[in-house]
Amino acid sequence: MGCLAFLKDFFLGFWDYETPKVMVVKDRKLGVIYRAVQFLVLTYFVWYVFISQKSYQDTETRPESSVYTEMRGVAMLGDSVQDTTEYVRPSEGFDIISTILRREVTHDQMQGTCAEHYSVANANCTKDSDCTQGDIDFDGHGQRTGRCIPYYNYTFKTCEIKTWCPIEEYAAVSEPALEKAINFTVLIQNAILFPKFKVLRSNIKPKKRKKLSRCHYHPDTNPYCPVFRLGFIAAQAQEKFSELCITGGIIGVFINWKCDFDKDPSECIPTYSFRRMDIRKNLTSSEYYYRFAKYYHKDGVEYRTLIKAYGMRLDVIVQGYAGKFSLIPTIINAVMALTSVGICSIICDWIMLTFIDRNEVFSEMKFDDVSKNPNQPITTDLTLTSYGSTHSDLSDGVPL
Repeated sequence: MGCLAFLKDFFLGFWDYETPKVMVVKDRKLGVIYRAVQFLVLTYFVWYVFISQKSYQDTETRPESSVYTEMRGVAMLGDSVQDTTEYVRPSEGFDIISTILRREVTHDQMQGTCAEHYSVANANCTKDSDCTQGDIDFDGHGQRTGRCIPYYNYTFKTCEIKTWCPIEEYAAVSEPALEKAINFTVLIQNAILFPKFKVLRSNIKPKKRKKLSRCHYHPDTNPYCPVFRLGFIAAQAQEKFSELCITGGIIGVFINWKCDFDKDPSECIPTYSFRRMDIRKNLTSSEYYYRFAKYYHKDGVEYRTLIKAYGMRLDVIVQGYAGKFSLIPTIINAVMALTSVGICSIICDWIMLTFIDRNEVFSEMKFDDVSKNPNQPITTDLTLTSYGSTHSDLSDGVPL
C-alpha cells in the first residue's frame, strides 16, 4: 500500500504548478553586484560571441582546394645558363616546389670497385681479413669484396667495395651558389571551393592573367597577383637568402581564406604568410638537400653524374574558413545568452545568503521549511487574504 500511495502522490503531484517566490532586497551593494554581473554576461555574448566570433553564422572549415605553382627566372652560373629546367624540381607545378640553389657534383661515376669511405663503421683496415666479403653496411656505399686497399691517393687503407666509383665523398666538386636566384619568382595559383555554400574562389582574376607576367604581390595594390620573389619569401620568413643558398631549407607558404558570405563573395581575398618549417637547432640538422643523377653512355659503358642539390623548398598549405548567416545557430546562441543571465541570480543569491548581515532573515523568507509545523495541514488551494503586494520587501529585514 505504501508503494501505491507513493506512486499516486507522485502522479498527482506531477500535474501541480510551481512558481518561484519573488523577493525584493533593497541592498545597494548587492544590487550593484547584480547589475555588474548582468552587464559582463551581456557584454560577453554581444561583443565576443555575436560580433567577434560571429556565432550567428553557419560555418565551413574544410573546403576543397587545388594548387598550381610555376617558377620563373634565368641566371648565369659561370659560363652555364641556368633556366627552370636546370634548377626546378619537380618540373610540374604542385603544392610543393623546390629551387636548386647550390650543387655538389660527382662526375663520371661508373659501376666498378673502389675504396670505401673511412667514416663508415669498420671500413678502415690493415689486411684483407679485416674485410668480410659480401658484407653491406647500410651507412656505406656498396658491397665489400673482401680486399683491403689504399684509400685512393692516401697511405691508409679501407675495405674495397663494389659500387659507383669514385664515391661521392672523395670526388664531389662543390659549385658556387646561385645567389641570383633571389630575384626568381614563383607563381602560386590557388582555387578553393566551399561546398556548403557552393562558392568557388580563386586568387587570380580570370580576366587579368596577362598581367601576371609583369606584377608582384602586394596586399594592398596587387592582392590578385600571387607572384612572389624568392627573396621576398625568405625575408617574410625571417631568413637570410644567402644562408639558404648554402644549407637549403623548407619554407611553408600559408594561403589563408577567411570569408564572410553575408557580404559579396568578391570581397573574399586570401592573405599569405611564410614560415620556416624545418628544425634549425644547428646547421647540420637544418640542411635540406636531395640527390639525383644524369645517366649517359660512352664507349658502350654506362656513366652517371651524381648531383647533390641544396635547395629552397616551398610547401604550399591552404587554410579556409567561411561563414554565412543561419537562423539555427542564431537562435541557439540567443537562448544561451538569455539562459546565462540566470547565473547572475545564482551568484547574488549565494552572496545574499552567505555574506549579507541579515542572511538568516533572508534565508527564512526565501525558503519555506514545512517541517517546523508538521501538525499543520497543508492545503493546495490558494486563498487571497489581502489586496496588497504578493512580493516580499526585505528593506527592513521583515516582510510587509
